[in-house]
Amino acid sequence: MATVTRENIGLLNDKIVVTIAKADYLNKFEQSLTKQAKNANIPGFRKGMVPAGLIKKMYGQSVLTEEVVRLAEAQLFNYLDTEKLDIFAQPLPLEFDTNKIEVNNPTDYTFSFEVGLKPELSIDASKYSVTKYVINIEDKIVDEELDRLRTRHGKMTEPETVTNDENVLNVLFTETDENGNVIEGGISKANSVLVKYFTENFKPNLMGKKKDDVVSLQLNKAFDEKELEFIAQDLGLEKDDTAKYFNITITKVGHVEKAELNDEFFAAAFPDKEVKTAEEARNIVKEEIAAAYAAQSRNQIHDQIYHLLLDNTTIEFPEAFLKRWLQTSGEKPKTAEEAETEFPSFVNSLKWTLISTQISKDNKIEVLPDDIKAFAKNQLFSYMGMGMAQAEQPWVDEYISRMMKDKKFVEDSYYKIQTDKMFTVLECQVKAKDESISADDFAKKLHHHHH
Repeated sequence: MATVTRENIGLLNDKIVVTIAKADYLNKFEQSLTKQAKNANIPGFRKGMVPAGLIKKMYGQSVLTEEVVRLAEAQLFNYLDTEKLDIFAQPLPLEFDTNKIEVNNPTDYTFSFEVGLKPELSIDASKYSVTKYVINIEDKIVDEELDRLRTRHGKMTEPETVTNDENVLNVLFTETDENGNVIEGGISKANSVLVKYFTENFKPNLMGKKKDDVVSLQLNKAFDEKELEFIAQDLGLEKDDTAKYFNITITKVGHVEKAELNDEFFAAAFPDKEVKTAEEARNIVKEEIAAAYAAQSRNQIHDQIYHLLLDNTTIEFPEAFLKRWLQTSGEKPKTAEEAETEFPSFVNSLKWTLISTQISKDNKIEVLPDDIKAFAKNQLFSYMGMGMAQAEQPWVDEYISRMMKDKKFVEDSYYKIQTDKMFTVLECQVKAKDESISADDFAKKLHHHHH
């Protein structure tokens, strides 16, 4: 009869030994050979009439090896299930030479496996304090957003020349050397950019320019940091490449005449609301900005909680086991040196996985199919700019059904929903203190603390 024993060989690191007796596999092995004989097509013999000795000689070794290894693995996983061992990844087989399995000399065989055990965790979020930022919405922020809406719903005209910050330029970026010579095979990309996005020092180079005019520039001197990031990304450049030179050929000069604050604008900008006055429009804009900031503030609380838990939760790991597992887990084996290099970031990610799993378990957090369907619907409505009034249309249900069959979408959605539910629970458990802050200062915190 097969036996399984377990011994500790290190911190959270055990060896499981499976012994397979001859009696455990011999009968199954002989049955497999008999089945093989019935189905074998060997020249010179009728099907089902091949001598048993020939079948054993031809297939016996591989059939026996397969049967013994299969039985050993079955015993291992049955033991893990029965003992309810919570392990990392998969057991690592310790060295065993399958050539020792001899078809003509059946005997007992012993297999050894190494497992890494997950540590027990206790998470108490109530002992942590966080800051809940309350963002002051100044009038200038409301003015800027209302101005943006007026531009969005305004009328586009095509003046002959560039005259002010509000002009929109359709341009073709062509990569050059510092002397303005076009680089063969360099970047060539069309874009659209407002004159106000250029630096104050560069803007004079654009004034008075018209269609087909060419202006030379160095990216990091023509754009401020924020706009430079967007332009570089659109051109496919890394941060270190923003000192590159380009010619920009103006293909069109545009100007948006901002919409008047009238009924036509109110209907276009606020289709789901009854807006009659500029003051009502400002109030709605302010509410929407407040909602957006509240969501960002909530995300910032999540960021604080994440770092508090990660930095203050001590977890021991079976490091030697995990490093060996890293060497064998990927499609391509890694060297011990490569595993050593990857280990710090790997174990940091693993630490958060253990913490979040424990929190979800402690708080009975579940993600149901209806949660994923609702997530898919909200994502669709957000992308399409749709309202809930359109939710009952047949094509919406068809879209949801299609997305529920997309394995990657379901897995990604499951993780996002579970994470959001977990942080919602943690928000209620930590101590939060309100702190008033300006929008600019809050933006700096988001940039600095984002993980």
